[in-house]
Amino acid sequence: MKGGGKMKKIITALLLVAPMMASAQVTTDFGLNTFANSGLGTRDLKETIAALINVILGFLGIIAVLIILLGGFKWMTSQGDSGKVDEAKGLIGAGVVGLVIILAAYAIAQFVLTNVYNATGGVTA
Repeated sequence: MKGGGKMKKIITALLLVAPMMASAQVTTDFGLNTFANSGLGTRDLKETIAALINVILGFLGIIAVLIILLGGFKWMTSQGDSGKVDEAKGLIGAGVVGLVIILAAYAIAQFVLTNVYNATGGVTA
């Protein structure tokens, strides 16, 4: 019976290793070309990152402007209530500060990305 247990271990090991050996002989792609013809963009990584940063900062700018508009709407509809006016002033102030931070982030991102692009051999227009 001891020999039968050893035989079972050998057969089990072969059954576990055989699929790996078969797949190694069939393909050597390893999924590297999976997205080659998928229709995804072929832009340079630096350009893609710059575009993504621009989209995110643009979205944040829209949100900041909406906060300012909400503050203005609350102020106009406060009917002289000093608590609502103070709340509206706080919203407008927060929106303006947010907008300044977003514009500064945009300027810094443009400066850094332009210098990285030039330092790595890119040509700017």
